[in-house]
Amino acid sequence: MKRLVRSIVQASVVAGSLVCAAASAAPFPEKPVRIIVPYLAGGTTDMVTRVVGDQLSLLWKQPVVVDNRPGAAGMVGTSGAANSPADGYTLLVGSVGEFSINPALYKKIAYNADTDFSPVSLIARVPNVLVISPVFAERARIQTLADLVAYAKAHPKSVNMASAGAGTSTHLVGELFQRMTKIEMSHIPYKGSSAAIADLLGGSVDVMFDNLPSSLSFIRSGKLKALAVTTAARSPALPDVPTIAAAAALPEYDAGPWFGLLAPSKTPDAVTKKINEDLVRVLQLPVVQAKMREAGAEPSPTTRAEFAEVLKRDRVKWGDIVKASGATVD
Repeated sequence: MKRLVRSIVQASVVAGSLVCAAASAAPFPEKPVRIIVPYLAGGTTDMVTRVVGDQLSLLWKQPVVVDNRPGAAGMVGTSGAANSPADGYTLLVGSVGEFSINPALYKKIAYNADTDFSPVSLIARVPNVLVISPVFAERARIQTLADLVAYAKAHPKSVNMASAGAGTSTHLVGELFQRMTKIEMSHIPYKGSSAAIADLLGGSVDVMFDNLPSSLSFIRSGKLKALAVTTAARSPALPDVPTIAAAAALPEYDAGPWFGLLAPSKTPDAVTKKINEDLVRVLQLPVVQAKMREAGAEPSPTTRAEFAEVLKRDRVKWGDIVKASGATVD
């Protein structure tokens, strides 16, 4: 009898092990995948997420659900993703804001940008574009970036620079520009790009270093004039607009925001590897590249290690810009 019981127990253990092994070997994903976007629907982060999410859903034959969880400069959604199960079924599309700017800007944040996530891949890089109010351009007779720099040097602090909020990339790329050109503008922070753009169109503020997708339609319609883009290379969406590096003779100037996919830390290596491979495949699809470039974003697939290096390098770079700007949020 004891021998029979022992045999039954051993058989159960073996069967259980086989079930676990089969489960661990099951192809990913077996159920819907949720991608948290820490901002409102309709913004740049949301746009790039939905473009790749639609294609990943087709590839995986599983729904990919975009979960918009805005608040506290992206920290609400980011901390929610950090505390999600590390199984690959909850992912985050993060940006330079949550991972490079916030750690330097805020004294306390509810996640650790260094340890709470595993980088999967960059998704896209998006230039900021220096746009000027038509009212100000006419009044100050500004047609080029050189005109703006000359005017700002002759009229310190008289040029009003709008942003989507203190400490955002739309603020800090302007701070970097001022530091490198040795000019002084007056910063006017808004609660988001849309309100800032509305006042820029009306002439209440003078210039803005906006995320390109937010301003692109106004530039194309002629309602705003683009003076330069902040990336090292020209944007395919605005091929006739020079870079700040070239137009202002600042070869070191390069301040393009990025968006990337991350998983909670301790997500199995095999899972993040699979997601990386599939995301890179999706980002190489002509339909994805066309949609992103039409909106002003440049698809930028990377390896996991390359994305980790971007996170490390930009945390130092943007941290220095935050300190130089004097911006803090308690």
